[in-house]
This record gives sequence, C-alpha cells and structure tokens, in this order.
Amino acid sequence: MKKLPIGIQTFEEIRTENYLYVDKTESIYRIASTWKVYFLSRPRRFGKSLTISTLDALFSGRKELFKGLYIYDKWDWNKHHPIIRIDWTLISHKTPEELEQNLFIRLQIMAKNNDMTLLSRCAADCLGELIEELHRKTGEKVVILIDEYDVPILDVMGKSSEAIKAMQESLHDIYKVLKGSDAHIKFIFLTGISKFSGLSIFSALNNVKDITLSDEYSTLCGITQEELESNFSEHLDVAAKKMSISREKLLKDIRRWYNGYSWDGKISVYNPFSTLLFFSENKFENYWFETGTPTFLIELLKKRQNVESFLQPVQTRSSVFSSYDPERLETLPLLFQTGYLTIKTIKRKHNEEIYCLKPPNLEVRQAFVDQLFKSYAEVPMEEMIHLHDSMRHQIRTGDSEGLQRNLKTMIARVPYQLHIETEKYYHSLLLVWLNFLGFQVQNEIPANIGRLDAVWKLSDMTVIIEIKYSAEKSLDKLLNEAAKQIHDRKYYEAYLTKTSKVILLSIAFAGKEIACKMEELNN
Repeated sequence: MKKLPIGIQTFEEIRTENYLYVDKTESIYRIASTWKVYFLSRPRRFGKSLTISTLDALFSGRKELFKGLYIYDKWDWNKHHPIIRIDWTLISHKTPEELEQNLFIRLQIMAKNNDMTLLSRCAADCLGELIEELHRKTGEKVVILIDEYDVPILDVMGKSSEAIKAMQESLHDIYKVLKGSDAHIKFIFLTGISKFSGLSIFSALNNVKDITLSDEYSTLCGITQEELESNFSEHLDVAAKKMSISREKLLKDIRRWYNGYSWDGKISVYNPFSTLLFFSENKFENYWFETGTPTFLIELLKKRQNVESFLQPVQTRSSVFSSYDPERLETLPLLFQTGYLTIKTIKRKHNEEIYCLKPPNLEVRQAFVDQLFKSYAEVPMEEMIHLHDSMRHQIRTGDSEGLQRNLKTMIARVPYQLHIETEKYYHSLLLVWLNFLGFQVQNEIPANIGRLDAVWKLSDMTVIIEIKYSAEKSLDKLLNEAAKQIHDRKYYEAYLTKTSKVILLSIAFAGKEIACKMEELNN
C-alpha cells in the first residue's frame, strides 16, 4: 500500500519516495501542448502547487519521474527549458518595499544558480533581464511558473484601500515585464485563489487563458469518484475495517463529507487535503477548514447581514466569475473563490448561463455554520447538544413556552453591541441558529402572495416560520401580525398533504426580547 503524500507538494518527492500519485498528466499534457499563458484559480490546499511542480519537472525534461504515467510516451524529452519559478508564499511581502527587496534577492539567487550576474537594480528589471539571459544562454525559451500570484494582495485585504492599491501597483510593475519579454518565453502558468482586476497579467496580456471554469480542466485539481475508488482501494478497505462499516457505506459517507466541489456544474471532485487526512486518521473531521478559519469572510457576512448567501442555494450570472476589484469585494465571488461555495448546476435561461451555488459538502457547511454561530454567540457545545434535542422535541409537541425559553437562552448569548435593529439581522440570526442545530431550513421561499421567511422540512412535518421585528411594538402585537400574515397569505397551502402535518411558527423580536407561538394545522 503506497504512502499518503500528506503535506507533500513536490512531484519529484512523490514519485521517487513511493507516495501515492493520482495521475493528472493527461490534463497536464493538454495544457503544455496547446496554449502559452494560463491562469488557474482553486481554493487553498487543492493541489495548485503540485500542478506547478509537475510542470516544472515536465519542462525540465525529468523523464524518469513520469514513467508509467499518461504523458510518458507522448512528450518530447529532448527539450530542456530553463525554469523561473516564483512562489509568493515563500517571499516576504508585508509591504511593497519588502516585496521588492525579497523578490530582488530571490531573482539574484536564481541567476547565480545559472552562473549569471544580473546588472539591474530593481526586481522588475531583474526579472526581464533574467528571462532574456536564460534564453540567450541555453538557446531555449523560458518557462515561467508563478504559484499563488495573489497572496500579496490577499494578505493586505483587511488593511486600507491605499495599502491594497500600493501592493497592486508593485505587482503590476513586476507582471507587466512578462508582456515585454514575450519573445523569450515558451510558457507561463499562474495559480491563485482570486482573479483580481488591475494587475497587468490580466489587463495587459490579452492572451491569458483562464481555465478555472473550463470543462476540459475541471478535474485537474481534486480527486474524482473514479480516481478515489481506483487509487485508494486498499486505503478504503483499511478504513472500512477500522470503522467497522461496509465499503459501500464508507464510500457514501466520504462522498457526503469531502466530495462536491465543481467548476463546471457536471463533475464533482473531492478535496484532496481532507481526503488524504481522512485515510490517515480513519475518522471524519473538518480537516480542510481547520487549516485556516475564514475570520475575514465571517465578519463580512455579519456586517452585510447576508448569511443566506452561504446557507441557501444562490443563483447568479456568469459575470460573478469575472475579475474582481479587491477594494470593493462582493460576497458571492469571495465565497466561491475561497471554496465555501461551489457550482452545483449551470442552466441556460434567455441565452444566458445561470449558476446555482451551494456549499460543496458536509465538511464545509458544518464547519462554516459552527464558526458563524460562534461569531454571534458563545454557547458551550454541551449546551448546544441539549438545545438541539429539546428544541426539536418542543416543535414536535407544540411546546411554545419551552421553545421560547430556549430561543431566549440563545439570544442572551449574543453580545449587546452586535444587535442591529433591523428585521433582516434577526432573520440571519435565526437562520444561523437553526442551521447550527442541524435543521434543514429553506429561507425566503416564494409563495403565491409574498415570500415565506423560512420553511423547516422533516420527513413527517413541515414548519412554516414567519419572523417579525420592531423596536416600538409589543411582542404580542408582533406575534399576532406574524400569525395573521401566514393565514392571510396561506403560506401553508403548498405543504398540506395527507402524510405530513404542518406547524405554523410565529417568532417576534423586540430588541433582545423574544416570543413565539405555534399552531398545528389539521389536514
């Protein structure tokens, strides 16, 4: 059984040290053979660096590393191209000045390793000089591999617009050199998380092929179902035995936890980082999410009061995937690019593609909701388990008073300064709570007249929820308004069946005061 390459992003080490490698060289071959300048966006820890490392070995002519792989008998191994490889996670860049200085040093080292001396005194000029001199010295055009090109911008996202603009300008000066050096370049491949506007790699180079949403390369990073079952067959057997479940049950659970990422709306892939760690530990955990809590994203969702963009399926147009301005971030693109939303379906409507975005899997949804809830209120886990069980029982039995006590317990945990006097805030708050408690809630469902605030569906019961907020009205008046709206607009009609009972749940917020009442409809 081959070793699992956990934390290993070097193609050479994986191939020479007998680590498991999922063969992606068919896609690599198409990339290296058909275009000159590529950009690929994927979330963190999704195999971007391994792709860069594989391209490095390929263009360097390391034939022995590719034996047994798809590309082995298809590539011209007589060509050895000089490589310039820049990984922004390895270059300090707290300020534009630090970025300039450390990139300058890195390029000088590359030149020294090739028995060259650069005369230029700034990083951008050094890059251009290095490209030209490598071509002249070797007779072969240069391959440029840039990993995590956007890290310097991402790392200043929480700072002022001036800081963001200064970092953009520094990177612009560096990347625009690539256009001027085109005659000396064979191939360019860039990876990142976001496709930011304002950088010359996108605005100046008009031949950049963005393969982020390409059907042809949708499985370049990540593990398909077929790849999982064929490459990890022995690991699946070991895990099933240790967990005392059947192979079929294990495959179903792994798919629910770690599969679901899609960039074409057709084929889904597993998160490679979480999948490898699962087979190492043989237990289901939030491995990927724990490597970097998205505090910035959570605070952004809270500030804009639109947690529904994560908790509910969202439909959007293709324009959401174009270049983004880092000074004016939009929630949906950010959630998509960072991996917290993914494309579930793509449909054509009036000659336009409509994308449905949802969280990819249980790992992401569960962990993100946990963080959302904790950002609103500090409730110990043991208390949440009790609340989950008691609230479910209270709704089933129509215990309005008990449910009201539990809702008061939760809202009491929210710091006073976080309360925002709008109804939308309390919609978001309740939606986060119910999702955290494991309730599958649909939010703002269109009805014949108006929109339902929320619908909670179980196998034998549907709960219709209407929420009212006011700083001036009494709780009783708000509750009566909510109940009256449900009845007047007949929100429940679509859910009345012979096999399912319907509960009407009215909830009222008046500041930090809360009240609720329930009514069961007879079919």
